[in-house]
Amino acid sequence: MRRRYIFLALLLVFALAGITYFVSPLGGPSRNLNLTGDVVRGEYVIRVGGCVACHTDIAGGGAHLAGGLPLKTPFGDFVPPNITSDKQAGIGGWSVAEFSDAMTIGVGPGGKHLYPSFPYDSYTKMSDQDIVDLYAALMATEPVPQRAAEHSVGFPFNIRLAMQGWKRLFFTPERYEPDADRSGRWNRGAYLANGPAHCGACHTPRNLFGAALKDQHFKGTPSGTRPFFPAIDSATLKDRGYDEATLVDALTGGFDPDFDTLGGAMGEVINESLVHWTKEDLSALAAYLLDQD
Repeated sequence: MRRRYIFLALLLVFALAGITYFVSPLGGPSRNLNLTGDVVRGEYVIRVGGCVACHTDIAGGGAHLAGGLPLKTPFGDFVPPNITSDKQAGIGGWSVAEFSDAMTIGVGPGGKHLYPSFPYDSYTKMSDQDIVDLYAALMATEPVPQRAAEHSVGFPFNIRLAMQGWKRLFFTPERYEPDADRSGRWNRGAYLANGPAHCGACHTPRNLFGAALKDQHFKGTPSGTRPFFPAIDSATLKDRGYDEATLVDALTGGFDPDFDTLGGAMGEVINESLVHWTKEDLSALAAYLLDQD
């Protein structure tokens, strides 16, 4: 009988320890948010980060950044919210610290855990200056008093606290760390691809829990899936006939080396994001994608 009580006590201790681990704050690198935000530069970060394509219902003529079309997933439909400066319908009431937490650790005001359909696993790599500039630009947008629809997510995925456990298993808050053995141009491309541009959010396959498979980075989604996103690892891009010039042309003109159209979601990324990038950033992105190893 005594051994049974000891076993039950140990089981309770381990259960409590596990619960504490999964619900305790995730933390992350400290952020310097006492920087001066630059609205103009932040408007560029909006384009680099793909904010317009996701958070604007372009097909329906929706207001700029006032909420996008649902992102359909096996877990439910996730609706990109209004991120204009409206204090009720948008994020105008957020502090820069709250905004930074949402971007880098996936936690909104009041400790609300965000679903990883919002790619904070990529945005976490963004620099403090880019975060502050982006915040300044969003706070300068025209406020749109139109709240986006709620997510359509069934049980048990509608339990927000479960996202804390998901993060413990699959998410590590971290800034981008430059590779000292690589050029500044290569590092800029790596930062863009893996940080604000969040290329892996679409082009990296995911496990049953919706987490990116890190050992298959940029390997594309399985053939036949809907939607389908092709591999963009270096070997695949080179096999398809890309060099830096043709890759930049494809990223801005929408045609691959075989003159096939890059349509669908990629078409929106091109039209609402990539065509607004500087030539230097496009070149840096291409240089990195063709030499990731």
